[in-house]
Amino acid sequence: MESEQAVFYSRLLTELTLSFHIIYATIGVGIPFLIFLAQWLGIKKQDEHYILLARRWTRGFIITVAVGVVTGTAIGLQLNLLWPTFMELAGHVIALPLFMETFAFFFEAIFLGIYLYTWDRFRDQRKHMLLLLPVAIGASFSAIFITMVNAFMNAPQGFELMNGEFINVEPLVAMFNPAMPTKVAHVVATAYMTSAFVLAAIAAFRMIKGSNHVYHKKALLFTLKVGLVFSIAAAVIGDFAGKYLAEYQPEKLAAMEWHFETEEQASLTLFGFLANGDEIRFSIEVPYALSILAHGNPNSEVIGLDQFPEDEVPPLYIHYLFNIMVFVGLFATLIALCYVVGNALKRKFVARKSFLWLIVSTGPLTIIAIEAGWWLAEVGRQPWILRGFLRTEHAATTSNQVDLMLYLFIGLYTVLGIASVIVLTRMFKNNPVEKELLDHERNGR
Repeated sequence: MESEQAVFYSRLLTELTLSFHIIYATIGVGIPFLIFLAQWLGIKKQDEHYILLARRWTRGFIITVAVGVVTGTAIGLQLNLLWPTFMELAGHVIALPLFMETFAFFFEAIFLGIYLYTWDRFRDQRKHMLLLLPVAIGASFSAIFITMVNAFMNAPQGFELMNGEFINVEPLVAMFNPAMPTKVAHVVATAYMTSAFVLAAIAAFRMIKGSNHVYHKKALLFTLKVGLVFSIAAAVIGDFAGKYLAEYQPEKLAAMEWHFETEEQASLTLFGFLANGDEIRFSIEVPYALSILAHGNPNSEVIGLDQFPEDEVPPLYIHYLFNIMVFVGLFATLIALCYVVGNALKRKFVARKSFLWLIVSTGPLTIIAIEAGWWLAEVGRQPWILRGFLRTEHAATTSNQVDLMLYLFIGLYTVLGIASVIVLTRMFKNNPVEKELLDHERNGR
């Protein structure tokens, strides 16, 4: 019983930490790229508004980096304390990307400090902008390397198992596993997409509150264009991810689609809920769509849950997580498309408060979609922590103090979350755009 409690609390604490960290990590990956684009656009167009966008976003980004460091450190600590068997067995196999992730973060942090404190020391803004390249590259590669670790957990390779130990380890083979391409591409694309919609939501909110300054209009159009591009990219990558699952993790695909029976010309199940075990009610069935998603052929056979032992089937509630992710992605794409096209055609609806509120909603909704996507990735691998080799229940600590750790970390994350919101709110409330632009004009900038 104590062992079961240890597993339960270990999973709960890890999920809590990842759920909190993923917000700051996603922003930490996407914002540097957007800062770079804004500064580049400002230099190209000789437009101070885009330069100021980059400057203000950088100030807020610093706060999220600080919180992300704390939560990222917590994840490293919890991997060793909560999942000692996993780290002992597989730690040396996948140590290289863990080390490279740390290196990428330091690379990012060093140049971020230089970039932040040299705004007024370059007469040529292009030289200053170049300092941001290593920041954006380091942030993206941090995501790439850590996602390689997660991909390895889903498609482990690069070793041989003998007498309960991994031997003949090939770190590069472990890193470049079959799950890596789609996972890495999807994580990076959705980070850019989510960051763009969060910033768009802020600009739209300022316009709702009465600020009609062209700065906010430029920020809104710019971020929604970026959000539209990467939301489409995320959808395309998602299609490739479905084909990966069909070949390498068919049990996960079947569980998240509630595909109980192996069959050809399989329909895609959207929404609905389960009753009496496997009876699906109030769902929308899209004919042939699951066969197309899985194999690109409407007549292809898709493996169902009937082909797997019951104790190796992931929890079926991941279907809801998948639906959340897909619905939010489609909604955000549609809103961005309507605004970009409507703005180009000079339609009045883009300036209405009701439509601006829809844009505001895309910010928190895309964060929710990121959360749902990560829960889907982690829960969809169950009951394995290392698919096919190590079950989650066998990898967890046996300590009976994990519940105390959980309460302490809940307190820590509550303080960090509240503090970061207060600091960011006061930072921009006390220094509004209008005031900063006026100061620039007075100084002849």
